[in-house]
Amino acid sequence: MISNSTIDPATIEQIVRQIVLQQTGDGAPAGQPKLSVSISARHVHLSDEHVEILFGAGQTLTQMKPLYQDGFFAADQTVMIVGPRKRMLPSVRVLGPTRSYSQVELAFTDAISLGINAPVRHSGKIEGTPGCVLVGPQGVVELEQGVIRAARHVHMNQQDAAFFEVGNGDFMKLRVASSDCTMVFEDLLVRADETSKLEVHIDTDEGNACNLDAASKVEIFKQDPPCACQSH
Repeated sequence: MISNSTIDPATIEQIVRQIVLQQTGDGAPAGQPKLSVSISARHVHLSDEHVEILFGAGQTLTQMKPLYQDGFFAADQTVMIVGPRKRMLPSVRVLGPTRSYSQVELAFTDAISLGINAPVRHSGKIEGTPGCVLVGPQGVVELEQGVIRAARHVHMNQQDAAFFEVGNGDFMKLRVASSDCTMVFEDLLVRADETSKLEVHIDTDEGNACNLDAASKVEIFKQDPPCACQSH
């Protein structure tokens, strides 16, 4: 049994909501890949260098809870995020493994509370984004850039991509159906590789907007490309 004192509320929320949506996927038609929709709460990705600055020389991330995608995990470590005018979010979870760069992913309301004008970006596209200050138990890191609102996306392997007739970099739509709040999200970026499990990531604001907990069905389908008259 896991005590609530060992996991922060945002992580508990993420785990619970993921389980709920995995269960709703059990009724998918025969042959259709099982879809999981997960709420990605605010979190931080760190470089090895920044891990050592924040948590001490020689320190590495330690796993608290594995995530749905193999090889990824919620770490034991958390940091404080400090924005302009000393606004802050305490105890924001670090996700592993480490990356070659540090990145902070927030929901819109998180960014507002910090006073940061965080743009919607796909993960890794941090050029020209605002920065923030990260505070750990052993040190402080001032990021010049890297704060984003992560664009909604769907992970899948190549077999799933073939089933839905999409490729890496294409876009899909997510339909969340419920008795009181059916909603369709467009511009769901396809991130296809050889090993990923079929999983949609939306942020906490999007999850609350569609009342994800009450969803009776979730489905994704290919999004038609914009017509030539809409291109610029």
